[in-house]
Amino acid sequence: MRMPGLDLLRAIAVVWTMLFHSFLVGGLGEDWSWLSRYGWMGVDLFFVLSGFLIGAQVLKPLANGGRFSFRDFYTRRAFRILPAFFAVLALYLLWPGFREAPGMEPWWKFAGFFMNLSIDYTHRAAFSHAWSLCVEEHFYLLFPLLALALLRRPSAHVFVAVCVFIVALGIALRTGAWLHFDALGSDRNWFVENIYYPTWNRLDGLLAGVVLAVWKTYRPDSWARAATRANVVLVAGLATMALSFWLFRERGGLLGNSIGWPVLSLGLVMLVFAGAQTQSWIGRRALPGAGWLAAVSFSLYLTHKPVYGLVEAHFGDALDGETYLAFAVYGIASLLGGAVLYYAVERPGLRLRQRLMLRDASPRAAKNADAILLER
Repeated sequence: MRMPGLDLLRAIAVVWTMLFHSFLVGGLGEDWSWLSRYGWMGVDLFFVLSGFLIGAQVLKPLANGGRFSFRDFYTRRAFRILPAFFAVLALYLLWPGFREAPGMEPWWKFAGFFMNLSIDYTHRAAFSHAWSLCVEEHFYLLFPLLALALLRRPSAHVFVAVCVFIVALGIALRTGAWLHFDALGSDRNWFVENIYYPTWNRLDGLLAGVVLAVWKTYRPDSWARAATRANVVLVAGLATMALSFWLFRERGGLLGNSIGWPVLSLGLVMLVFAGAQTQSWIGRRALPGAGWLAAVSFSLYLTHKPVYGLVEAHFGDALDGETYLAFAVYGIASLLGGAVLYYAVERPGLRLRQRLMLRDASPRAAKNADAILLER
């Protein structure tokens, strides 16, 4: 079942991220800079959506007394992520002109999904947006194991304690890193390399989504009651987002990078809750085009930065100073690039996954084979 509200949020997340990365080609100009300033938060919205949807996918069979299949789960994840990712990685490696920046980390850091833990951002920034996929892959690897461990002896108190520990640890690690590197006065981009990219500093959004999945799965009556107040939650989420904008008014500052991330995640998770309700303002009907953008969002995310670079290399001089024309050309080219990857690689991969799972003897696998459109 499609959820129009979640489709809308996923579409906003990818477009917002694309607007932020417009700095690669000179930005949107002073009149439109407000559209891109906080666009990096689009990735955090993806994290909350992923925590919610993947968390529910893991927890639902366990809550129903069933058996969690690691094989089914990792097969689904592999066919969802790897075909498009490795296709783009191959382009980066084989076609230097495809890169939006001259330097690039070795291929094995990308293939092993740990380039976010070891990157020279100043000199090797090409395909650096793959950092978020590394965080996601770490989540896919570890969350099912943690969920099974916690559910051996289910305890609300233990779950709350784990959540509090993760949030507190993130605040402590980011604060410690900021104070350490700020005192050193290092010339390298330590904010990106040591605070923004590492997985252990970026768990707030994923955790917020998982908490939402736990609530929906294990407290369905409470979830249903709260759903009647979805628009109130939506307004509260927007207000909390405004607070996070203030905390991150200096993106690399201590205030945002200490307590800003959990506040931002709280605001985003309220928006996701509202988006998951069919009676909310954003969830009651599909917005034209949002469903398509949501479907191709992963391919768009992978390709938009190199497409920006290609357009700038071939048409940058002609577009210089043409704000509205440049906006249209870069945007349309990015949409075309994402669509090509989606229809040529990502969608065939999903169809292959569906056929493989339908062949599986597991009734669960056959039942789940159609549930591909809501996944991150």
